[in-house]
Amino acid sequence: MGKARSSDAGEQPMVLDLFVIGLMIALNPLPIMAFVLVVSAPGGVWKGLAFILAWLGCLVVVIALVLLVTGGQPPPPRSPPSTAGLAVRLVIGIGLVAYAEHRRRRRPAADAARTSGETPSGSAEEPSALTRMDRTSAWSAAGLGVLLQPWGMVAAAAATVLQADLSHGATYLALIGFCLLATSTLLAMELYMVFAQERAARALTGMRAWLSDHKDPAIVLGCLVLGVWLAARSLYELTR
Repeated sequence: MGKARSSDAGEQPMVLDLFVIGLMIALNPLPIMAFVLVVSAPGGVWKGLAFILAWLGCLVVVIALVLLVTGGQPPPPRSPPSTAGLAVRLVIGIGLVAYAEHRRRRRPAADAARTSGETPSGSAEEPSALTRMDRTSAWSAAGLGVLLQPWGMVAAAAATVLQADLSHGATYLALIGFCLLATSTLLAMELYMVFAQERAARALTGMRAWLSDHKDPAIVLGCLVLGVWLAARSLYELTR
């Protein structure tokens, strides 16, 4: 019974970490902007479904690979695999903070360029394929679902899943919940298009225009919050 309590206590930090990572993935503005273009194109509902399936498939494959390596059993505390996983999370956290600062520093130059008319708002960093959604297939939409994954955040989730213990049913719920949370924004937009297509198209187009002007602060904030969280949690686990 003592072992079970210890294992349950070890699951709780993992669940909390996956919740934070999944939330930051769900709120990442770049995939949202791309998905709006996908579902607004002719046949957009089916293209959106392909995007979501590819997006969700990436998350499932990454988690499955980690569980295949660990055998569904977390490495013992202080063991080399456990320490390596924490070190990876620490590096990812520091990297996200550094990226947030880099993006924050370049904002004034980007804003000045937009003001002078050198660069249209939002066009510099969006893949050129996003402007040709009306000519793309569902396969292309699926490819975007893979390409636009925030892979740094997904890598942080993979390092967190090292602590998953599949002998507990709650672990399965936590992993499924993470995948659904990380996909929740896309699922909500897809369902909106299915049940109220015209109204959804207007609302999502307006949302994308707003995100195009505010994506940089959102990305900086999201990377900073998650980076600090991962770094602090990893340092605590490594030093306690």
